[in-house]
Amino acid sequence: MNLILFGPPGAGKGTQAKILQEEWGLPQLSTGDMLRAAIAAGTDLGKRCKAIMDRGDLVSDDIVVGIIAERLDKPDCAMGAVFDGFPRTIAQAQALDRMLEGRGSQIDAVIELKVDDEAMVGRMETRVKENPGSARPDDNPETLRNRLGVYHRNTAPLLEFYRGQGKLVTVDGMAPIPQVAAAIRAVLAGLPAGAAP
Repeated sequence: MNLILFGPPGAGKGTQAKILQEEWGLPQLSTGDMLRAAIAAGTDLGKRCKAIMDRGDLVSDDIVVGIIAERLDKPDCAMGAVFDGFPRTIAQAQALDRMLEGRGSQIDAVIELKVDDEAMVGRMETRVKENPGSARPDDNPETLRNRLGVYHRNTAPLLEFYRGQGKLVTVDGMAPIPQVAAAIRAVLAGLPAGAAP
């Protein structure tokens, strides 16, 4: 079973991916984590990424897709994976479809964690007030609003792409964590029998 989690920064994708990993044994594939791991491992792909990132450039679709392909060949991905932070563009989504098709697989569901932007800003402000020592330098309303705007601009075409494939399901990301997890479980329970690991 292959799932994609979409949601803006702070929507809880990482938390839900961990729950999916515990309950279904599906590894969380975070492109950021994979890029750092490839660089640390000194793979050919990692060396190319390091050179690009050292110049301050963005890693191209080809390289990101290559990192995902490399990761999907690992044994723990045999039953599927949860994609977090990938795909980010229509080209990446199409490449992922081709890559999975070549492995006799597909994306089974795309789950959007829908959240209220202003409530997300409020959550961040409360978290900073309650625990100022844990605040990051970019934990401020203006930066978060900017990141939310970038997310919506970049993700809107992808949501339409997957809606067109009939794979997009929206879940209330503002609900408490256990309710969000239960809603995702309900989505997975409704998938065709062959999709579940």
